[in-house]
Amino acid sequence: MGRKRCVGADCSKMAAGCCGVKKQKLSGSPGSGGPGGVGAGSGVAGTGHCGSELGIGSSATVAAAAANVSRANGLGGPGGNVSGGGGSSGSGGTALSTTPAGYTSSGLSPNLSAGPGSGSGGRKMVVSAEMCCFCFDVLYCHLYGYQPPRTPRFTNDPYPLFVTWKIGRDKRLRGCIGTFSAMNLHSGLREYTLTSALKDSRFPPMTRDELPRLFCSVSLLTNFEDVGDYLDWEVGVHGIRIEFFNEKGSKRTATYLPEVAKEQGWDHIQTIDSLLRKGGYKAPITNDFRKTIKLTRYRSEKMTMGYAEYIAHRQHHHYQNGIGHPLPPYNHYS
Repeated sequence: MGRKRCVGADCSKMAAGCCGVKKQKLSGSPGSGGPGGVGAGSGVAGTGHCGSELGIGSSATVAAAAANVSRANGLGGPGGNVSGGGGSSGSGGTALSTTPAGYTSSGLSPNLSAGPGSGSGGRKMVVSAEMCCFCFDVLYCHLYGYQPPRTPRFTNDPYPLFVTWKIGRDKRLRGCIGTFSAMNLHSGLREYTLTSALKDSRFPPMTRDELPRLFCSVSLLTNFEDVGDYLDWEVGVHGIRIEFFNEKGSKRTATYLPEVAKEQGWDHIQTIDSLLRKGGYKAPITNDFRKTIKLTRYRSEKMTMGYAEYIAHRQHHHYQNGIGHPLPPYNHYS
């Protein structure tokens, strides 16, 4: 009751910027200024930012093309200048990747696990460790001037997606940008790997020296549903995107990925209020105003891999496939 699936053209509305950037960036975590960090978001489908140092926007700590794709930021904070457009939710797919030694059939090493909500309902997860490896490959090749990695073997089905980078033992946010438009995974992950690493306006571009301390998360967004009640979503399970009109009557949007509220210890009201501030709403927040919000909830599959795991994964492929260049080589899919 009071909810409907966001399918097809309806999902293009989901692409509208959530977090707040000139061309509308979507943000899935708290802003860099902390809970309630502000970002000016436009009401048009566009780009989006993902987060701040407080957390990312998708599932747990272990996470892992069309033209005019809207970009979104899965964490919070001021958005960067990334352009984009609207799109629809992605279709399902099956992960295709061989299982290297030390990895389970789901593509996880014993030290990796899927984020909350991943593979819910007994459905086979699409996100895989191979996708995180591919993102590391793309970034490594770019930073060292190698040719881009070859086409990966995992599914190329279209999904809305986020790529998040964290750094250091405390896993501070280093970049996070994604899109609510469904993109083919091969081109989408290539694009947002570099966009999140080099063009997140909250951070300077990444350097070679940072590589060994990085963690990469890939989040695939699924199960978009418009709901009639702004409280009709579950903390730690759903990501949320809100649309509202600010004091000047301009439409604004903002989003938090599924893990953000739980990581911050927020309840429903605190999360909604933080999103409103993040989206640029500056007036006092009343319960009557909250009821005017249009809310869409969604889920995500998330995988995270650290650099050490990446090197171990690539080392396996390096010897298995007889790759001749030094590690980390530019392409473990050879």
